[in-house]
Amino acid sequence: MHELVKDYYGNQLQSSDDLRTSACCDADAVPAWLKPLLARIHPEVLARYYGCGLVCPELLSGCRVLDLGCGSGRDVYALAQLVGPSGRVVGVDMTAAQLAVATQHRDHHSAAFGHAAPNVEFQLGYIERLDELGLDAGSFDVVVSNCVVNLSPDKEAVLRGVHRLLKSGGEFYFSDVYADRRVPDAVRNDPVLYGECLGGALYWNDFLRLARQSGFADARLVTDRPLEITDPELARRAGGIAFHSATWRLFKLDGLEPACEDYGQAVAYRGSIAEHPHRFKLDKHHEMTTGKLFPVCGNTWRMLAESRFAPHFDFHGDFSRHYGIFAGCGTVMPFDGASAVDARPGCC
Repeated sequence: MHELVKDYYGNQLQSSDDLRTSACCDADAVPAWLKPLLARIHPEVLARYYGCGLVCPELLSGCRVLDLGCGSGRDVYALAQLVGPSGRVVGVDMTAAQLAVATQHRDHHSAAFGHAAPNVEFQLGYIERLDELGLDAGSFDVVVSNCVVNLSPDKEAVLRGVHRLLKSGGEFYFSDVYADRRVPDAVRNDPVLYGECLGGALYWNDFLRLARQSGFADARLVTDRPLEITDPELARRAGGIAFHSATWRLFKLDGLEPACEDYGQAVAYRGSIAEHPHRFKLDKHHEMTTGKLFPVCGNTWRMLAESRFAPHFDFHGDFSRHYGIFAGCGTVMPFDGASAVDARPGCC
């Protein structure tokens, strides 16, 4: 599979126009605050972009960020502007042809961003073998990945490697492709479907199980959208499986509970994150209006209180009294496309 992916992304695809599904993110969906960052990125880097989502989370100034499967470097160079000259972005990819494009334009981007020296670096390697790259455990504030984990033959190794590299309170913020059922061998072994990020897609519930096994007890879905297979022959070969692009947050916090437990806690967003003065979206079920008290479960309280988000919230309550599970919580397929803006009194 490694050789298949290297060939598909290094040789067969010359630009995002060569893709045969809608997995690649629509430029029209990019938020307004991010578009000026992308406008400063070299056209050749943009042309070789094959991501399925957006992986630029909030509050990255001064952070050390790792991008798994960075390809030609589009997200690395967007993140480089967000971390600033005091931060650092490391990109890892196994396709030498893609990294050649990324490294060729390092000085161009440093000058475009007004940095005295490049604040990015690129390494050739496999995302399921992060321990071979000389990266120190607990050395990253944030790890991102854009439509790449599905291409790995050992997804649990990827998640365990990310967990090892993150600081306590750090997060894995990533987009990937998921299936509504387990993908059969005929789809998984189809070279084009695999290269198009469909053959290697995890069944969403298997992903949640692997995340828990790897130390991420409470995965949070941020956004999702259905994918369209625009090529009729590929659609036939996919066998009726429904695929979704989804963005998740996985926080590295010891002791998170496996369910949404109610301790009578609440938070109030201060409106102090520059790009989000009126409301802040932690995930699909937690979009908090500035100044409004928002009930949360114990896990959500800790995700905010023990991470880089803490200065931007007021916290109410503690863990001294337990009230059971939040009403409405359960195990259902998450990809329903529903809006959750203040739709519930608190936790999912």
